[in-house]
Amino acid sequence: MAKNKIVIISPVRDEADLIQGTIDSTVNQTLRPVEWIIVDDGSTDGTTEIVEKACAKHDWIHIVKKPNRGVRAVGPGVVEAFYYGYDRIKTKDYDFVCKMDGDIEFKPKYFETLVSLFKNDKYLGAASGKPFQRADDGTLTEERHNDEMVAGMINFYKRKCFEDMGGFVREVHWDGIAYHACRIAGWRTGSFRHEDLNFLHLRLMGSSHKGIIHGRMRWGKGQYFMGTHPLYIFGIGAYRTFEKPFLIGGFFIVIGYFRAMLAGMRRFGDDKFRKSLHAWQFENLGIGKRLEQIPPPEPEKD
Repeated sequence: MAKNKIVIISPVRDEADLIQGTIDSTVNQTLRPVEWIIVDDGSTDGTTEIVEKACAKHDWIHIVKKPNRGVRAVGPGVVEAFYYGYDRIKTKDYDFVCKMDGDIEFKPKYFETLVSLFKNDKYLGAASGKPFQRADDGTLTEERHNDEMVAGMINFYKRKCFEDMGGFVREVHWDGIAYHACRIAGWRTGSFRHEDLNFLHLRLMGSSHKGIIHGRMRWGKGQYFMGTHPLYIFGIGAYRTFEKPFLIGGFFIVIGYFRAMLAGMRRFGDDKFRKSLHAWQFENLGIGKRLEQIPPPEPEKD
């Protein structure tokens, strides 16, 4: 299918309990990827064997085994594993590149529906559906997520946008940096609520390494690294008090931010990036206006 060729890269480590759902979801797509590279980042729990069975059945799924660093490493470790797969893409002619986790499940028309959004908006550079958590009683709750940002569990980019924004930064909060870099490069991004795009995230965001409190501290650290303004981190902290872990989650995001500040952590980017970032953040706080104005949606030409 012309202009619909998708390449997926999935960094995974010890996902034996969850990855089969991700495999089934991908195999059952109405618009299948032309290549799916699963980077096994040192699994010891049977993940490797599950993926190898999928590779034996489907010639477009490949496993790449990355040397084991000994521990799970979120943030920079995930991006490092992503690029380990990215550098080994066999397909030369593709239109979209996706970084996808091994702990999600999605509907059969996910990619077909997502690609249609790009066809209807030539300025759309990256997109995703909305992540949902399933409670023990079966009810679904949407993870709170800015509508302009792409869900980190399934980052889906038009190839040119990915190249224009310079790819992923090998540091914590890489997905937030990627969004702002896209906007500065003239691309629109977003996460969309749609029957065929809403997907299940099988693990609470930020809980995959040392627990949720550590994850919230890491979140704050990532915001500091990205260059977030101090006023905005308090806004994030207040906003996130109303989700699990209630009250303390937002508090520990703020603590993580100021711990990074006191430690003298280096920050990403240059003055241009931070000026744009702060303008966007001030607009969201209702005290400013963003610098970039991306044109309204316009269909792609055949």
